Amino acid sequence: MKKKVAVVMGGYSSEYRISIKSGKIVCDHLNKDLYNVYPIYILNDKWVYVAANATEYVIDKSDFSIDINNQKIVFDVVFNAIHGHPGEDGVLIAYFELLGIPHTSDASYKMGLTFNKRDCLSVLDAYGIAHAKSYYLNKGAIVNTREIVAKVGLPCFVKANRAGSSYGISKVYKEKDLLSAIEHSYKEDDEIIIEEYLDEVEVSVGIITHNGKVKVLPITEIVSENDYFDFEAKYLGKSQEITPARLTKQQEKQVREIAEKVYRTLGLKGISRAEYIFKNGIPHFIEINTVPGLTAESILPQQAKKAGISLENLFGSMVENAFLKFKNKTV
Repeated sequence: MKKKVAVVMGGYSSEYRISIKSGKIVCDHLNKDLYNVYPIYILNDKWVYVAANATEYVIDKSDFSIDINNQKIVFDVVFNAIHGHPGEDGVLIAYFELLGIPHTSDASYKMGLTFNKRDCLSVLDAYGIAHAKSYYLNKGAIVNTREIVAKVGLPCFVKANRAGSSYGISKVYKEKDLLSAIEHSYKEDDEIIIEEYLDEVEVSVGIITHNGKVKVLPITEIVSENDYFDFEAKYLGKSQEITPARLTKQQEKQVREIAEKVYRTLGLKGISRAEYIFKNGIPHFIEINTVPGLTAESILPQQAKKAGISLENLFGSMVENAFLKFKNKTV
């Protein structure tokens, strides 16, 4: 019997449009001989299954089910394609855990940890993972621009602490521009992280649990046509994404080892993509994404292709891994 897969997409953050694109790619590539696929839109104003004829069926939130022609349908597994809140920060995952529904993501508390840049850095710091110097602010706090510059230097990056796809981020060259950059970030989150600028090679490393084993995918080098790897560079073709990255054997060995150490240190068992920038020859951790983009423009699908893993194989492996985790009670 085919497994019923609910592919959740959308969400409540600025990333919802990107999430819908990712979700549609997943729906298109899951093997229809093995799975009955249900695109589920989780939006601020509604939770609905949208059928092929565009008919909408409201989700019963008490058990995450739908009713079609008086037939109740419950799902065997949830494929999480929601970037940002509530899919990537663990909130929605906690709901599925309470209902006992297998899902493709990591445990809710690990999702919350990895989505919070400041908390994630604090954990990894204890394990000796190198990262950029950083300065933290909460909304309403007094801003001392001189103190910020003394800590992280100029130029620097001002980021929303809990946001993705480069929303709420600015590169600041002058102290006088810090306040406006901070206000820009506060539009996305009430917590801010300000980091030093690292100007060596930037790479993205995808890691998945595939066929029961942790696999580091081919590394991608990021060469932005813009001032940094912003939204345009990520999604509108304003960057070169070179896979495999143009690294020396020593650089590649370093970044692969550190990326796998981060993945295992955080206890991840799903799919992830992390960014690193070299400084003085050492890869510095920037952030990790546990619901990476799955669109045609996204990095991880490019890496999987280089590794000989088709999207059908990748997404199917994620679904089967969800059942394995649930069976072993690891999430």
